[in-house]
Amino acid sequence: MNNMNIKAGDKVVVLSGKNKGTVGEVLTAMPKAGKVVVKDVNVCACHTKPRRQGDEGGIIRKECPIYVSKVMLVCPKCDKPTRVGHKTVEVGGKKKNVRVCKKCSAEI
Repeated sequence: MNNMNIKAGDKVVVLSGKNKGTVGEVLTAMPKAGKVVVKDVNVCACHTKPRRQGDEGGIIRKECPIYVSKVMLVCPKCDKPTRVGHKTVEVGGKKKNVRVCKKCSAEI
């Protein structure tokens, strides 16, 4: 799963699970694990102990990774969930691969 179509900063919609239908921004992408961390999605409570004197323990809420197959990219132009295509574009004499929306053919 090294070749992921979703990157950090992308807007995605969750397809399954308890957060189904939620739209959020990708905070981090983990291509080797095939997972992404989405803002305010799959939030878990971590109980922490105070490690040093003066530290506070308690319950910290943080986002946990979810599989990339459970999210779908939202096109910034047509604002619809879409699959991702790839296209080679020549920019200044150099070839560059860009992501393309399958619905409106806009570059992502």
